[in-house]
Amino acid sequence: MTEHAPKKAVVTAGTGGIGLETALGLARQGWDVTVVARDEGRGEAAVAHLDEASGRRAGRFVRADLSSLAETRRLGERLADEGALDLLVNNVGGMWTGRRENPEGIEASIALNHLSPRVLTEALLDALAAAAPSRIVNVTSSAIAAAQTVFDDAEPPGPHYGLAVTGRAKLAHLAYSMELAERLEPRGIAVLAADPGAAATDNASHMTIDILPPALRPHWEQIQQGVSAPVASAAKSPLAAATDPALEGRTGLVVGPAGTVDDTLLAFVTPELSEAVRTWTAKLMATVAQAS
Repeated sequence: MTEHAPKKAVVTAGTGGIGLETALGLARQGWDVTVVARDEGRGEAAVAHLDEASGRRAGRFVRADLSSLAETRRLGERLADEGALDLLVNNVGGMWTGRRENPEGIEASIALNHLSPRVLTEALLDALAAAAPSRIVNVTSSAIAAAQTVFDDAEPPGPHYGLAVTGRAKLAHLAYSMELAERLEPRGIAVLAADPGAAATDNASHMTIDILPPALRPHWEQIQQGVSAPVASAAKSPLAAATDPALEGRTGLVVGPAGTVDDTLLAFVTPELSEAVRTWTAKLMATVAQAS
Protein backbone atom coordinates (compact mmCIF):
# COMPACT_ATOMS: atom_id res chain seq x y z
CA MET A 1 0.00 0.00 0.00
CA THR A 2 1.31 3.46 -0.91
CA GLU A 3 1.95 5.77 2.03
CA HIS A 4 0.51 9.24 1.70
CA ALA A 5 2.85 12.15 2.37
CA PRO A 6 1.89 14.21 5.43
CA LYS A 7 -0.24 17.27 4.83
CA LYS A 8 1.62 20.57 5.00
CA ALA A 9 0.69 23.48 7.27
CA VAL A 10 2.13 26.91 7.97
CA VAL A 11 1.43 28.49 11.37
CA THR A 12 2.49 32.09 11.92
CA ALA A 13 3.70 33.18 15.36
CA GLY A 14 4.00 29.46 15.97
CA THR A 15 6.83 29.36 18.50
CA GLY A 16 4.75 30.15 21.59
CA GLY A 17 1.28 30.62 23.00
CA ILE A 18 -1.76 29.68 20.93
CA GLY A 19 0.34 29.32 17.78
CA LEU A 20 2.64 26.70 19.29
CA GLU A 21 -0.28 24.79 20.83
CA THR A 22 -2.00 24.78 17.43
CA ALA A 23 1.17 23.58 15.73
CA LEU A 24 1.58 20.82 18.33
CA GLY A 25 -2.00 19.67 17.77
CA LEU A 26 -1.39 19.48 14.04
CA ALA A 27 1.88 17.59 14.47
CA ARG A 28 0.17 15.04 16.72
CA GLN A 29 -2.39 14.50 13.96
CA GLY A 30 0.33 13.71 11.43
CA TRP A 31 0.90 17.08 9.76
CA ASP A 32 4.23 18.56 8.71
CA VAL A 33 4.24 22.03 10.27
CA THR A 34 6.26 25.09 9.38
CA VAL A 35 6.26 27.61 12.21
CA VAL A 36 7.09 31.22 11.39
CA ALA A 37 8.39 33.76 13.91
CA ARG A 38 11.31 36.12 14.58
CA ASP A 39 13.36 34.40 17.29
CA GLU A 40 15.75 31.63 16.20
CA GLY A 41 16.10 30.18 19.71
CA ARG A 42 12.35 29.94 20.22
CA GLY A 43 12.06 28.51 16.72
CA GLU A 44 14.52 25.70 17.43
CA ALA A 45 12.74 24.92 20.71
CA ALA A 46 9.37 24.84 18.95
CA VAL A 47 10.65 22.39 16.31
CA ALA A 48 11.99 20.13 19.07
CA HIS A 49 8.55 20.18 20.75
CA LEU A 50 6.82 19.35 17.46
CA ASP A 51 9.18 16.46 16.70
CA GLU A 52 8.78 15.07 20.21
CA ALA A 53 4.99 15.38 20.14
CA SER A 54 4.72 13.58 16.81
CA GLY A 55 7.49 11.01 17.30
CA ARG A 56 9.04 12.00 13.97
CA ARG A 57 10.55 14.98 12.17
CA ALA A 58 7.39 17.04 11.81
CA GLY A 59 8.54 20.59 12.48
CA ARG A 60 10.38 23.28 10.59
CA PHE A 61 11.17 26.86 11.59
CA VAL A 62 11.31 29.75 9.14
CA ARG A 63 12.45 33.10 10.46
CA ALA A 64 10.53 36.23 9.41
CA ASP A 65 9.53 39.51 11.01
CA LEU A 66 5.83 39.57 10.19
CA SER A 67 5.47 43.14 11.40
CA SER A 68 7.25 44.13 8.18
CA LEU A 69 5.02 43.86 5.13
CA ALA A 70 8.04 43.70 2.83
CA GLU A 71 9.50 40.79 4.78
CA THR A 72 6.09 39.11 4.89
CA ARG A 73 5.85 39.40 1.12
CA ARG A 74 9.27 37.79 0.71
CA LEU A 75 8.20 34.99 3.05
CA GLY A 76 5.09 34.40 0.98
CA GLU A 77 7.13 34.18 -2.22
CA ARG A 78 9.52 31.69 -0.61
CA LEU A 79 6.74 29.46 0.69
CA ALA A 80 4.81 29.68 -2.58
CA ASP A 81 7.87 28.44 -4.48
CA GLU A 82 7.76 25.25 -2.38
CA GLY A 83 4.50 24.15 -4.00
CA ALA A 84 1.17 22.90 -2.69
CA LEU A 85 0.08 23.91 0.82
CA ASP A 86 -2.84 22.29 2.65
CA LEU A 87 -3.31 24.76 5.49
CA LEU A 88 -2.38 28.31 6.43
CA VAL A 89 -3.03 29.40 10.02
CA ASN A 90 -2.69 33.17 10.35
CA ASN A 91 -2.17 33.29 14.09
CA VAL A 92 0.15 36.30 14.21
CA GLY A 93 -1.19 39.34 16.03
CA GLY A 94 -0.48 41.79 18.77
CA MET A 95 -2.02 44.25 21.22
CA TRP A 96 -0.10 46.84 23.21
CA THR A 97 -0.87 49.53 25.76
CA GLY A 98 1.17 52.18 23.94
CA ARG A 99 1.15 53.03 20.25
CA ARG A 100 3.85 51.32 18.14
CA GLU A 101 4.76 51.42 14.46
CA ASN A 102 5.94 48.71 12.10
CA PRO A 103 9.01 49.20 9.85
CA GLU A 104 6.84 50.81 7.16
CA GLY A 105 5.46 53.38 9.62
CA ILE A 106 2.02 51.76 10.03
CA GLU A 107 0.50 51.41 13.49
CA ALA A 108 1.72 47.98 14.61
CA SER A 109 -1.55 46.31 15.57
CA ILE A 110 -3.05 47.22 12.19
CA ALA A 111 0.00 45.78 10.47
CA LEU A 112 0.14 42.53 12.47
CA ASN A 113 -3.57 41.80 12.86
CA HIS A 114 -4.73 42.71 9.37
CA LEU A 115 -2.22 43.75 6.72
CA SER A 116 0.52 41.18 7.33
CA PRO A 117 -1.77 38.11 7.26
CA ARG A 118 -3.50 39.57 4.22
CA VAL A 119 -0.18 39.93 2.36
CA LEU A 120 0.89 36.39 3.27
CA THR A 121 -2.46 34.90 2.34
CA GLU A 122 -2.61 36.54 -1.08
CA ALA A 123 0.91 35.31 -1.83
CA LEU A 124 -0.04 31.70 -1.02
CA LEU A 125 -3.37 31.38 -2.85
CA ASP A 126 -1.98 29.38 -5.78
CA ALA A 127 -0.15 27.03 -3.40
CA LEU A 128 -3.35 26.51 -1.41
CA ALA A 129 -5.37 25.95 -4.58
CA ALA A 130 -2.85 23.33 -5.68
CA ALA A 131 -3.67 21.31 -2.53
CA ALA A 132 -7.46 21.82 -2.67
CA PRO A 133 -9.51 21.09 -0.70
CA SER A 134 -7.41 23.27 1.61
CA ARG A 135 -8.09 25.72 4.42
CA ILE A 136 -7.10 29.17 5.64
CA VAL A 137 -7.67 29.78 9.35
CA ASN A 138 -7.54 33.40 10.50
CA VAL A 139 -7.33 33.79 14.27
CA THR A 140 -9.75 36.50 15.35
CA SER A 141 -10.69 37.98 18.74
CA SER A 142 -13.60 39.09 20.86
CA ALA A 143 -11.74 42.43 21.06
CA ILE A 144 -13.86 43.17 17.99
CA ALA A 145 -16.66 44.06 20.42
CA ALA A 146 -14.56 47.02 21.62
CA ALA A 147 -13.63 48.22 18.12
CA GLN A 148 -14.06 51.74 16.84
CA THR A 149 -15.79 51.05 13.55
CA VAL A 150 -14.65 54.24 11.80
CA PHE A 151 -12.42 53.57 8.78
CA ASP A 152 -12.05 57.08 7.33
CA ASP A 153 -8.37 57.37 8.30
CA ALA A 154 -5.52 54.93 8.88
CA GLU A 155 -6.09 55.00 12.63
CA PRO A 156 -9.31 55.56 14.58
CA PRO A 157 -10.07 59.06 15.87
CA GLY A 158 -9.27 60.11 19.41
CA PRO A 159 -6.81 58.70 21.98
CA HIS A 160 -5.01 55.41 21.40
CA TYR A 161 -6.50 52.55 23.40
CA GLY A 162 -4.84 49.27 22.54
CA LEU A 163 -7.92 47.07 22.93
CA ALA A 164 -10.06 49.27 20.67
CA VAL A 165 -7.33 49.65 18.03
CA THR A 166 -6.65 45.92 17.96
CA GLY A 167 -10.36 45.17 17.88
CA ARG A 168 -10.69 47.45 14.86
CA ALA A 169 -7.84 45.66 13.07
CA LYS A 170 -9.33 42.24 13.89
CA LEU A 171 -12.71 43.43 12.66
CA ALA A 172 -11.16 44.58 9.41
CA HIS A 173 -9.53 41.19 8.97
CA LEU A 174 -12.75 39.35 9.75
CA ALA A 175 -14.53 41.38 7.06
CA TYR A 176 -11.70 40.54 4.65
CA SER A 177 -11.92 36.86 5.64
CA MET A 178 -15.61 36.67 4.81
CA GLU A 179 -15.08 38.29 1.41
CA LEU A 180 -12.11 36.00 0.79
CA ALA A 181 -14.24 32.95 1.61
CA GLU A 182 -16.66 33.86 -1.15
CA ARG A 183 -13.86 34.59 -3.61
CA LEU A 184 -11.96 31.36 -2.96
CA GLU A 185 -14.83 28.88 -2.71
CA PRO A 186 -14.65 28.07 -6.46
CA ARG A 187 -10.95 27.24 -6.02
CA GLY A 188 -11.59 24.71 -3.26
CA ILE A 189 -10.05 26.84 -0.49
CA ALA A 190 -12.14 27.23 2.66
CA VAL A 191 -11.66 30.33 4.81
CA LEU A 192 -12.54 30.06 8.49
CA ALA A 193 -12.04 32.45 11.38
CA ALA A 194 -11.18 31.06 14.81
CA ASP A 195 -11.92 32.88 18.06
CA PRO A 196 -9.78 31.20 20.73
CA GLY A 197 -11.20 33.26 23.58
CA ALA A 198 -9.10 34.82 26.34
CA ALA A 199 -5.96 33.03 27.49
CA ALA A 200 -2.76 33.56 29.46
CA THR A 201 -0.55 34.42 26.49
CA ASP A 202 2.72 36.39 26.68
CA ASN A 203 0.92 39.33 25.10
CA ALA A 204 -1.84 39.27 27.72
CA SER A 205 0.69 39.23 30.55
CA HIS A 206 1.96 42.67 29.50
CA MET A 207 -1.45 44.33 29.49
CA THR A 208 -2.13 47.22 31.84
CA ILE A 209 -5.42 48.97 32.54
CA ASP A 210 -4.43 51.78 30.16
CA ILE A 211 -5.04 49.43 27.25
CA LEU A 212 -8.79 49.74 27.87
CA PRO A 213 -11.07 52.57 26.77
CA PRO A 214 -12.28 54.41 29.92
CA ALA A 215 -15.77 52.87 29.72
CA LEU A 216 -14.29 49.37 30.13
CA ARG A 217 -11.89 50.11 32.98
CA PRO A 218 -14.36 49.22 35.76
CA HIS A 219 -14.21 45.67 34.34
CA TRP A 220 -10.41 45.39 34.57
CA GLU A 221 -10.35 42.69 37.25
CA GLN A 222 -12.87 40.59 35.34
CA ILE A 223 -10.80 40.94 32.16
CA GLN A 224 -7.64 39.91 34.01
CA GLN A 225 -9.39 36.79 35.28
CA GLY A 226 -10.45 36.00 31.73
CA VAL A 227 -6.90 36.05 30.42
CA SER A 228 -5.74 33.52 33.02
CA ALA A 229 -7.14 30.54 31.09
CA PRO A 230 -4.57 27.94 29.92
CA VAL A 231 -3.15 28.60 26.47
CA ALA A 232 -3.55 24.94 25.50
CA SER A 233 -7.33 25.19 25.85
CA ALA A 234 -7.38 28.28 23.63
CA ALA A 235 -5.95 26.25 20.74
CA LYS A 236 -9.17 24.24 20.57
CA SER A 237 -10.75 26.77 18.23
CA PRO A 238 -7.99 27.10 15.59
CA LEU A 239 -7.38 23.34 15.65
CA ALA A 240 -11.05 22.63 15.04
CA ALA A 241 -11.17 25.20 12.25
CA ALA A 242 -8.10 23.59 10.70
CA THR A 243 -8.97 19.91 10.96
CA ASP A 244 -12.57 19.16 11.99
CA PRO A 245 -14.02 16.85 9.31
CA ALA A 246 -17.48 18.28 10.05
CA LEU A 247 -16.31 21.56 8.52
CA GLU A 248 -15.24 19.95 5.25
CA GLY A 249 -16.75 21.84 2.34
CA ARG A 250 -17.88 24.73 4.55
CA THR A 251 -16.47 28.26 4.39
CA GLY A 252 -17.08 31.77 5.68
CA LEU A 253 -17.65 30.61 9.27
CA VAL A 254 -16.35 31.57 12.71
CA VAL A 255 -15.34 28.77 15.07
CA GLY A 256 -15.72 29.87 18.68
CA PRO A 257 -13.73 29.00 21.82
CA ALA A 258 -15.66 25.75 22.28
CA GLY A 259 -14.46 24.52 18.89
CA THR A 260 -17.90 24.80 17.30
CA VAL A 261 -19.38 27.23 14.81
CA ASP A 262 -20.34 30.51 16.52
CA ASP A 263 -21.57 33.45 14.43
CA THR A 264 -21.54 36.01 17.29
CA LEU A 265 -18.70 38.09 15.84
CA LEU A 266 -20.23 38.07 12.35
CA ALA A 267 -22.94 40.43 13.61
CA PHE A 268 -20.32 43.20 13.43
CA VAL A 269 -19.61 42.56 9.73
CA THR A 270 -22.21 44.50 7.74
CA PRO A 271 -22.10 45.21 3.99
CA GLU A 272 -21.41 48.86 4.74
CA LEU A 273 -18.52 48.01 7.05
CA SER A 274 -17.06 45.57 4.53
CA GLU A 275 -17.09 48.26 1.85
CA ALA A 276 -15.42 50.76 4.22
CA VAL A 277 -12.76 48.21 5.15
CA ARG A 278 -12.08 47.38 1.51
CA THR A 279 -11.50 51.05 0.66
CA TRP A 280 -9.44 51.67 3.81
CA THR A 281 -7.22 48.64 3.21
CA ALA A 282 -6.58 49.63 -0.40
CA LYS A 283 -5.46 53.10 0.73
CA LEU A 284 -3.11 51.64 3.34
CA MET A 285 -1.57 49.21 0.86
CA ALA A 286 -1.13 51.99 -1.70
CA THR A 287 0.70 54.05 0.92
CA VAL A 288 3.02 51.14 1.63
CA ALA A 289 3.67 50.62 -2.09
CA GLN A 290 4.56 54.28 -2.57
CA ALA A 291 6.95 54.22 0.39
CA SER A 292 8.79 51.09 -0.77
